[in-house]
Amino acid sequence: MTRERPDVQGLDRRARLNLLLLACCQATGQAANTMMFAATALSVVTFYPERELATLPMTMQHLGIMLWVFPASLLMQRVGRQHGFRIGSVFGMAGAGVVGYGLYSADFIMMCLGGVILGYAVASLHMYRFAAIELVPPAYRARAISWVTAGGVVAGVIGPTLVRVTHDQWVPIYLATYAAMAGLHLIVFTIMSFIRFPAVQEAPATAQAAAAPPAPPRPLWRIASQPRFIAAVISGMVAYGTMSFLMTASPLAIVACGLPHAEAHWVIFMHVMGMFVPAFFTGNLITRYGTTPVMFAGIALLTLGVVAGVAGMSDWNFRIALTLNGVGWNLLFVGATTLVTTCYRPNERGKVQALNDFLVFGTTATSSFLAGFLQERMGWVPLNWFAFVLMVAAFAAVVWLRFQRQPLHGSA
Repeated sequence: MTRERPDVQGLDRRARLNLLLLACCQATGQAANTMMFAATALSVVTFYPERELATLPMTMQHLGIMLWVFPASLLMQRVGRQHGFRIGSVFGMAGAGVVGYGLYSADFIMMCLGGVILGYAVASLHMYRFAAIELVPPAYRARAISWVTAGGVVAGVIGPTLVRVTHDQWVPIYLATYAAMAGLHLIVFTIMSFIRFPAVQEAPATAQAAAAPPAPPRPLWRIASQPRFIAAVISGMVAYGTMSFLMTASPLAIVACGLPHAEAHWVIFMHVMGMFVPAFFTGNLITRYGTTPVMFAGIALLTLGVVAGVAGMSDWNFRIALTLNGVGWNLLFVGATTLVTTCYRPNERGKVQALNDFLVFGTTATSSFLAGFLQERMGWVPLNWFAFVLMVAAFAAVVWLRFQRQPLHGSA
């Protein structure tokens, strides 16, 4: 039998418009998040003497994601995606303003507080990929995730470009960058008003589930004990942890090597493009070859990025390493997300998606903090070797899943 290969033309006009608008929100919101990554460490070191703590506001943002992900997800299950996402945009505007005020007043604690507030906005942003599958029929699941994730391509242009344009417009430097971030969250708030999200009961996981009466929700521990869920979460943790680990440290490493700030902005641009350009075809690859082969390819590319990172400290070493890191992240993370969506029923989605993101971004919070600390204390090359250890863990998890011989489609 050949695999079904649905394309976007198979969707009705409203579904296509919903996906397009959600991708626009992804592009705009991810651009703001990219600006946070690109600007924060470099803005902190302009006034704060403890350089090894320069990434702490980013760590606090990831900690904020951990703190907010359960309330945000459960709120969306109660009031709907649209209201939940717009609340996330309000937090984004407030968080960017607090970070900017912290920079203006040279208050490091205030910048960290702003990171925690932004955590709610980013937690909401990462739920766009789960909302995407609720806008389309089941056969389009992997492609919907991929299409919406592809909005990050535009983010890869907007975010670094705005950082380059705004970083020296106001005093202190990067203050205008945070003002621009608040403006992007306002745009997301506006676009979100035009997306029609289905009610919870209108988002069946499979055609069979749609025809049958809904089963009662299972305990969270039972869902989380599935091999598919375990492998998906470990892979998602490694994908985001490795990406955050190296992307957060790379601007500091680039400047420490004597390269200009503009090179750090350029490397982040290449990295973000590597993260999101593959989203145009990742869903097709999953549909054609299956989830785990695509995840294996992502692990291989992440490993090649480490090889490029330890091979030298030139501008092209950084560019190649971070680009490969981005592409590998895309394949592994989209594959892991697709795998997670096969583990729950519609009435279980809130708590399962929240648990997944809590674990994934707990790893990200730890890795973003260690990134600045290890970069200052040990340097760029040991940082890359540490990332290699994480990839071994992901490889082992996916291999273990293959031996479980469980189907990788449908609802659990």
